[in-house]
Amino acid sequence: MQRFLALIVLLIPIFTAGYGIKLMRDTLFSIVNPPFPSPYLQFLAGMAALAVGVWFIGGFILHRDRKNNKVAPKFQRSN
Repeated sequence: MQRFLALIVLLIPIFTAGYGIKLMRDTLFSIVNPPFPSPYLQFLAGMAALAVGVWFIGGFILHRDRKNNKVAPKFQRSN
C-alpha cells in the first residue's frame, strides 16, 4: 500500500512537469492558452512548472537514496 501511495505522490509532479513542457512548446508555436494573457507569461509559468516538478522528483529520489545509504559521501547529510 505504501508503494502505491508513493507512486500516486510521484505522479503529481510528473504531470506538473509535463504540463510545463506543454506550455513552453505552445509558446514556441505561438499558441496562447486561455488563462495566460501573454506568451511570455505562459512560457515563464511553464518553466516554473517544469522546475518544480523536476525539483520534487529529484528531492524524492535523493531522500530515498540517503535513507538506503546509496549516495556519494558528498551528498550524505552531516548531523
